[in-house]
Amino acid sequence: MRRVEKPWGHELVWAETDRYVAKVLHINAGHKLSRQFHRVKDETLYVESGEMDLEIGKGDEVSTLRMKSGDVYRVKPGTIHRMSAATDVRVFEVSTPELDDVVRLEDNYGRQGTSEP
Repeated sequence: MRRVEKPWGHELVWAETDRYVAKVLHINAGHKLSRQFHRVKDETLYVESGEMDLEIGKGDEVSTLRMKSGDVYRVKPGTIHRMSAATDVRVFEVSTPELDDVVRLEDNYGRQGTSEP
């Protein structure tokens, strides 16, 4: 297991194989992850505790879902998404292994760029 510090909190990568990755995201209240999408990576999010807003969409079709403990959402490749913590929130993320497949569209912490899988 490895801990990765992030400007919005931290993540614990607790399983990583050539077929899947499992993480626990700890997002501090009031913080947001990047507005982003993945070209290949397919992920499913499970809110274990707390509340967050999940911005999702494609193109101009963007909506926001308030997610609470027990809620699940699958983020398919190409879907623009962003998590914003309403409270401290703990999210389990299970995905395909392409961790570098991130296209950032907006970021509150000045991180830029595109990574390739």
